[in-house]
Amino acid sequence: MTAHTIHRYYVIEMQESVLLDKRKIKEQAELFAALSDPTRLRLLQFLCHQNPPGCRCVNNLSHLLGISQPAVSQHMRVLKSVGLVIGERRGFRMHYQIDPEGLKRCQGILSDALQFNESCEEDPCGQNCHS
Repeated sequence: MTAHTIHRYYVIEMQESVLLDKRKIKEQAELFAALSDPTRLRLLQFLCHQNPPGCRCVNNLSHLLGISQPAVSQHMRVLKSVGLVIGERRGFRMHYQIDPEGLKRCQGILSDALQFNESCEEDPCGQNCHS
């Protein structure tokens, strides 16, 4: 292999890595956006902590949280779009519950997004910064 070929493979790998990072960042941003609304957080926490676990209809959630049914429906659509809840139509009403697999996936996404590397041996700015 020539130096040019090795460099080309390295550039392709770097480009693929950047693309994966962009997709990962977009997924993380969408999840953080979904969780950024206090009402959505209240809905999610209510569904996570209800006893016994199960479905709740939009009407019931509306009454419990003191917000309109259309507002609950819109918030639940957002939570569903990121995979945190499952919606099921029963007659004329929508019922929602936590998606356990989706919740685990989202917990992993959040954990990955907030990962912190404490073992920094050198100052990354040391090469370009002058105090």
